[in-house]
Amino acid sequence: MYIVLVILVVVVCTLLGLIVLIQNPKGGGLSSNFSSSSQLMGVQKTGDFLEKGTWVLAITLMVLALTINVVTKGGTSKVDSQYNEQLEKSLRAPVAAPSSPATQPLQIPAKK
Repeated sequence: MYIVLVILVVVVCTLLGLIVLIQNPKGGGLSSNFSSSSQLMGVQKTGDFLEKGTWVLAITLMVLALTINVVTKGGTSKVDSQYNEQLEKSLRAPVAAPSSPATQPLQIPAKK
């Protein structure tokens, strides 16, 4: 699920970048090449379409970002749950006194 959402975010970002590059508020840029044929009939709809597309993609990007945040916060990975299991087992297990020489009392030899 996470990877699908990340792929969607990349696609939306690419489309948003292309739409922003196509439009130019002063009437130049790439949008002038596409709208010249529609201006012959007296109708200019390219700017409206690009503006609405920009808003839709920006809102979609925000929603996807929030969705990814919810998905990653809610899920735990298998590795994390395995570590938690081992930690709980070690905390529940009784601790036995080690029988190494370092824990035994130090014996000082008697002076002669």
